[in-house]
Amino acid sequence: MQTSVMSLQKPTVAFTTPPNYAARLSNLLSIGGYTPLWCPTLCIQPLPSNLAPFLSPHSLRPFSAIAFTSRTAIQALLQAATSLSHPPLPPEGPTFTLAALGKDADLIDAQFLSAFCSNSNRLCVLVPPTATPTSLATALGDGRGRRVLCPVPRVIGVNEPPVVPGFLKELRRGRWVPVRVEAYETRWAGPRSAESIVTASEEGALDAVVFTSTAEVEGLLQSLKEFGLGFADLRRRCPRLVVAAHGPVTAAGARRLGVEVDVVSSRFGSFDGVIDVLNVTFSRFRV
Repeated sequence: MQTSVMSLQKPTVAFTTPPNYAARLSNLLSIGGYTPLWCPTLCIQPLPSNLAPFLSPHSLRPFSAIAFTSRTAIQALLQAATSLSHPPLPPEGPTFTLAALGKDADLIDAQFLSAFCSNSNRLCVLVPPTATPTSLATALGDGRGRRVLCPVPRVIGVNEPPVVPGFLKELRRGRWVPVRVEAYETRWAGPRSAESIVTASEEGALDAVVFTSTAEVEGLLQSLKEFGLGFADLRRRCPRLVVAAHGPVTAAGARRLGVEVDVVSSRFGSFDGVIDVLNVTFSRFRV
């Protein structure tokens, strides 16, 4: 069934983003004139208790930096820090780096800094110009044998994408000593998680799908399988379906899983970039 021209006046865009990112992307889609269809294929749960053993003056002393590769990691550390009676990092000592990607760094605000250390002058917030883990490792520079705390996910129900292991490898190559801690849980949302996308495709009312991580793609494919479908069936039902990836890392992961990506955001420090590529793609259909 061909997607109707009428639907493209306000194209339906499904996105598989977990809850902690969903509201922001949904709002941008609505402002851009799209009909958002949220279909999360992953559930995310912070595990601040796993960070607690690292958040004391004694435990933090061997570390020179914390490298956050996700928004949830920052939130988990903030939860752990605010549960303490005093900020975990002492006010005196060498510069301590907090490194994060793109818009995620907005969470490292005054509240976060004061919860982490009473002396903000001791802290350096590092945001690489390109929002990828590789750029983050490069921006951190030569570790000279220093330790960096890496709050990363525990992945359940889908395979761990190569992003985090690759990031840790790059840090080691840069002479850092990364210490991995499972700061949150990323879990498959279950066999029915693709139901909204399946229903929309049956009606020929699915115009685009946006992926913001490789694990989301795998989660969707697993759920489609429960419905007796593959991604090719979505394309058959909706021949003009546009698959958009939030950045090249996600695009490469989707292709590795057999999902061809049509457009890739080149401005992936925020979701504005993926809205840009959708606007370009759908502009030729709109009256």
